[in-house]
Amino acid sequence: MRFHRGLAAAGAAALLALAGCGGADEEDSGGTSTGGAAAEGAAELKPVPGFDGKTIKVGALSPLSGPVAVIGTPLTNGNKVFYDALNAKGGIAGKYKVELVQEDTQYKPDVTVQRYNRIKNDVVAFTQVLGTASVLAVVPQLKRDKMIAAPASLDAFWVREPNLLPVGGPYQGQAINGIDYFLKNGGEGKNVCGLFQDDAYGEAGEAGVEFAAEKLGFEPAATQKYKAGDKDVTGQIQALSKAKCDAVFYTGLPSDAGTVFGTAAKLGFAPRWIAQSPVWIDELGASPLAEYLAKTTWVVAEGTEWGDDSVPGMKQMVADAKQFDPKQDPDYYFSFGYVQGIAMQAVLEKAVENGDLSREGILEASEQLGEVDYQGLFGNYSYGAADSRKPPTTSTIFEVDPDKPYGLGALEKNYESDTVKEFEYTAR
Repeated sequence: MRFHRGLAAAGAAALLALAGCGGADEEDSGGTSTGGAAAEGAAELKPVPGFDGKTIKVGALSPLSGPVAVIGTPLTNGNKVFYDALNAKGGIAGKYKVELVQEDTQYKPDVTVQRYNRIKNDVVAFTQVLGTASVLAVVPQLKRDKMIAAPASLDAFWVREPNLLPVGGPYQGQAINGIDYFLKNGGEGKNVCGLFQDDAYGEAGEAGVEFAAEKLGFEPAATQKYKAGDKDVTGQIQALSKAKCDAVFYTGLPSDAGTVFGTAAKLGFAPRWIAQSPVWIDELGASPLAEYLAKTTWVVAEGTEWGDDSVPGMKQMVADAKQFDPKQDPDYYFSFGYVQGIAMQAVLEKAVENGDLSREGILEASEQLGEVDYQGLFGNYSYGAADSRKPPTTSTIFEVDPDKPYGLGALEKNYESDTVKEFEYTAR
């Protein structure tokens, strides 16, 4: 795959016109070596659907066309580069190569279910399902089929779903940490508001804001919603401005971010924007809105800046990208896909160690994982039985810096509020 933005980039340009817009071994490819010598010495594994005795196939359900391809394409490429690097070292347990089977979901839940059913008998697991609504749509299928999937979504509900293999700190935690950071860095006593995409993804950010408000003792001055793809958000921005919002926590997609930020800039509304991680795309940092965003916008996400050699996982990932896809640009979503590869490697290594790559065997292996070290790319995740999992509780606060790769510089790495530790994870 190559990183092409095509139609989505053109769409973003039009919108921007509003502004006038188990522990990892370091020698591994960033992954875990839970199998080790025991796996290498195990008896030959029995072939199962998705594994022919030599090659392990894993699925990726992602929007590879349409406006959300700006996330799905680099994210899936992160999956692919991770497995290419792993295969160059022999594969899982040093002997089983991994093949990525990709399907385009168009960011539509019904299409996601169709594509899932198309390839479910050809893969042992899904290394990626992108989108909160799409994940919700396939969870019943996963339970029925005893299959495991890694969501490319950070909703807190995934923590307690046994058929999901989540990575990263949940969206709710991003909202809590981002608002806490604002209040402790000049925002005390100021009006905090929210702007949310009107769907399950937006609900995650809204839940985080509501929790932060309850625990930190403030009442949101205003909250507004819009539907993904809306071309006019003037009313919502005017309402936030009228409420004198000093800070706005914003949950949306990059395909709409140009419209939102462009409208705000045009109307002279310049709060402290605190953006949930999937809002950002690097074109924003190179757009006519760059100066406005640099003055107003933080992005709450995981990890560190692209190319930060002080972080072992970043150093390895950049090296792998350079070797296996030198045309890959610095990209936050590429990093997410790469991290999903680390998670899936950990589970597959454990399943091989157990001598069982069946669906049931992989589910069992996921419950036997301890803490997986993501080498600083994301926070470490403690797995095990779903009711005992412990996701990361840290977030990195990024500021917009057009001179940095993908337009973001780390303002505060691995920020952890006391409030986020109080958040309780439940199944949906």
